[in-house]
Amino acid sequence: MTQSEPFYHIGYGRDDFGSRPPIIALLSGDPERASMIANTYLHDVRLLSEHRGLNSYLGVLPNGRPVLSATSGMGAPSLSIVVNEMVRVGIRAIIRVGTTGSIQPHVRTGSVVITHAAMCRQGAANDIAPVEYPAVADPFLTLTLVQAARDLHVAHHVGITASVDTFYEGQERAESSANPHLLRRLLGMTEEYRHLNILNYEMECGTLFKMGSVYGFAAACVCGVIAQRTEGERVMLEQKEAAVTGAIEIAVRAAGQFDVRPLTATA
Repeated sequence: MTQSEPFYHIGYGRDDFGSRPPIIALLSGDPERASMIANTYLHDVRLLSEHRGLNSYLGVLPNGRPVLSATSGMGAPSLSIVVNEMVRVGIRAIIRVGTTGSIQPHVRTGSVVITHAAMCRQGAANDIAPVEYPAVADPFLTLTLVQAARDLHVAHHVGITASVDTFYEGQERAESSANPHLLRRLLGMTEEYRHLNILNYEMECGTLFKMGSVYGFAAACVCGVIAQRTEGERVMLEQKEAAVTGAIEIAVRAAGQFDVRPLTATA
């Protein structure tokens, strides 16, 4: 199989990009978010694929830079497949645009978390690199996100994220779960992480960061805060739109400003 032919999972190859291939991507777990980014913030949008529900769109930023808005699916295993194939079609920088639950009282719903490193508790990541291998974001792309947040006056926090495999047990949800009986090792986990100054829970960035370091592309993550775990387990839908919009606008601005470097390793 050549890199020009459509890849098995993402459903497109390099030839589908045309004469101006993108080298930066905005990656969302939710296919509706990928579509919304493309159709609200990009120009000359073209659907590349809806294969397996992994919607991907090619568009142009206001400054003329081509960009890919794509879906990773939920969780690190799905993301690892999508990212592997995206790198093989030429993507050199990936910003995850997601949602998250805060575990710190000062990180309020409606705000945004920009992750500079992850405490990675993900099986997919262990297939990329050993447990001890650091899950760190690209510092330059992360700084670009921070500057974009400042320019846009979006309430934001920068810090460490707990990147875990599951939404319920793995984030110590028992009241809202079908399974109220958590394993002993998970009981008190959220409080423990809080004392470690971890800001939030999410489910993909640790694996993305390890892939970025191993494969040699720039990886970063910005998430809208839609749950406040110091108060309860509920997703705060009334704050979700503001939080997600803030994360998207930061990512779009950063994608237009970041100086993408060549790939530094063979994927």
